[in-house]
Amino acid sequence: MSRPSPAPGFPTLLQEFFCQHLLNQRNVSSQTIASYRDTFRLLLQYVDSRQNTKPVDVTLGNLNAPCILAFLDYLEKERRNCIRSRNARLAAIRSFFRYAAAKDPASLPTIQRVLAIPMKRFERPLLGFLSAQEIQAILEAPSVASFSGRRDRVLFALMYNTGARVSEMAALQVSDAVLGRCPCVRLHGKGRKERTVPLWQNTARQLKQWVSRINPKPDSPLLPNAHGQHLTRSGIESRLREAVRIARSKEPSLKTRRISPHTLRHTTAMHLLQSGVDMTVIALWLGHESPATTHLYVEADLTLKERALSKLDEPTAKPIRYRANDKLLRFLESL
Repeated sequence: MSRPSPAPGFPTLLQEFFCQHLLNQRNVSSQTIASYRDTFRLLLQYVDSRQNTKPVDVTLGNLNAPCILAFLDYLEKERRNCIRSRNARLAAIRSFFRYAAAKDPASLPTIQRVLAIPMKRFERPLLGFLSAQEIQAILEAPSVASFSGRRDRVLFALMYNTGARVSEMAALQVSDAVLGRCPCVRLHGKGRKERTVPLWQNTARQLKQWVSRINPKPDSPLLPNAHGQHLTRSGIESRLREAVRIARSKEPSLKTRRISPHTLRHTTAMHLLQSGVDMTVIALWLGHESPATTHLYVEADLTLKERALSKLDEPTAKPIRYRANDKLLRFLESL
């Protein structure tokens, strides 16, 4: 009777997780690979510094629940990561441990304790968005006298028109612009999902003029930087900051606003919602996997809430305040 083959060590498991599971079996995006890679790079460096164990010598026993919890605290307290980042790192670790559970059953007690570590709850701030006057000031801020200014006008017009994520804008190629009778752009979203978004006539006109000035090859960047390469996330953020700085002279309300590329995405969604567009259409427009995500915009829209409130009559009866008549109840009320 043949003996069962020994379980692979942690270094082998980690390499198989990336090369076989993530790339070959799940075919995840390069962004997911990069995020998971950075998580384990940070984790292994942390284990090396705290346990004096080199990455090649790490075992699943080193990565027990107390170690992972301490690592998550380290991310928050020493590296100043927000709770969202902490949860993203934990999601990567969970994914690996679920894979390891099938490969090393002997380590199931350790794996189960790690998988039981919960995601941390956090406050979700109201979504920020711009008024029609504020977004117009930003769209008109870049100068048409320079290459970068003309590109930025097209960039911001596309971002507002499509509600695209900054990563989707950075990845656009010339072939993604369809400028026929029904102009639109193809966006490559999360999870390798593609969607097509129609363009307003003014946006399509700007885009046609822009395409005639750049490299027409289908695989060339639609919004190139000065070196002819794709704009980066940080490059788009930098160009938006400059446009907001210029726009503040025209719209003083922008002086107190913190505006990111995602603010433009929120603005597109809110303006569609306020125009009466159905929630499911907005979810498709933005590339939301679930329409439930789009409900956040309803929560943030005070105008819709005020409109609903106006349909109700104010109560005329004097409210009666409840008073606890028991010491224990009074204690609970005071919490």
